[in-house]
Amino acid sequence: MAKIDWNEISMNMIAYSGEAKSLAVFAIEKAENNQVLAALQDIKDAEELLISAEKLHLGVIVQEAQGIKLEFKILFMHAEDQMLSTQFFILTAKKLINLHQKVGELTAKLAS
Repeated sequence: MAKIDWNEISMNMIAYSGEAKSLAVFAIEKAENNQVLAALQDIKDAEELLISAEKLHLGVIVQEAQGIKLEFKILFMHAEDQMLSTQFFILTAKKLINLHQKVGELTAKLAS
């Protein structure tokens, strides 16, 4: 098995997670402005980016599960933290978008 390039894996995980989190923020803002379909598209794109980070993470986990002794790297731990916080943030964003959608529907119903 090839030696792990910790910096490359970690920085790519951080980049994918950061971009995904930004898209989730944009999605919430779009939902606040009654652009629910655009918000849902941003969430879909965010989830795809997050999957890219998760695949990099899984590659490392698989090696450890196969018994390959790995070094502990702080940067990789930071990348894991960014990925996990993004997972939670996307989940929260989906809930907020759903709430904005329901509020919009109720507001429209009351206005008619």
